[in-house]
Amino acid sequence: MKRSKKYQEAAKAIERTSLYEPEEAVKLVKQAATAKFDETIEAHIRTGCDGRHADQQIRGAVVLPHGTGKKVRVLVFAKDAKLEEAQAAGADYVGGDELIPKIQNDGWLDFDVVVATPDMMGIVGRLGRVLGPKGLMPNPKAGTVTMDVAKAISDIKAGKIEYRLDKTNIVHVPIGKASFTEDQLRENFQTLMEAILKAKPSAVKGQYLRSISLAPTMGPGVKVNPAKLV
Repeated sequence: MKRSKKYQEAAKAIERTSLYEPEEAVKLVKQAATAKFDETIEAHIRTGCDGRHADQQIRGAVVLPHGTGKKVRVLVFAKDAKLEEAQAAGADYVGGDELIPKIQNDGWLDFDVVVATPDMMGIVGRLGRVLGPKGLMPNPKAGTVTMDVAKAISDIKAGKIEYRLDKTNIVHVPIGKASFTEDQLRENFQTLMEAILKAKPSAVKGQYLRSISLAPTMGPGVKVNPAKLV
């Protein structure tokens, strides 16, 4: 794959075989973000889990102290008083079964997170085939199936992110923007890693954190020393 000149220049400052301290990794990844737009900085965490087993799944949510730098659009499925509560709390879209055909048939997906009250999950379940593959299905572990919709919306807008294993047992999570200060990125990364460590399934044997890298949207990745985070 041919890389741009900017990418190649940024890569020169990074030793591909080195494992960096978190502080140094954050500094390097900020320097590697040279695109004309404000790049997202992502953490990619390869685990020793085997996601094929239910007792080795990782899924949860954490509020990053400095948010992700992205405006998050929240859709809430609720009714009656909870619908009004969601509107008052700042949900971007609220509704019930009238939204099903809009999402299912019209392909409407102008939202980033879906929250639902437990009594609406029968309706939301009909969207499993659409929302599931996109990681948008509400889930109690992520705090998106709840009666406290106001708190859920507040947390999400404040920088709550969901983390989960993909099919290759890697967690991919944004930890902020390239325009963030090093301290902001470091604190977000530290908060995320504390949550990932706490979420370690007891069934996992051997090394839990296999490798960790930080990377901007368009730039090279920087490897972080997992031993420094355990």
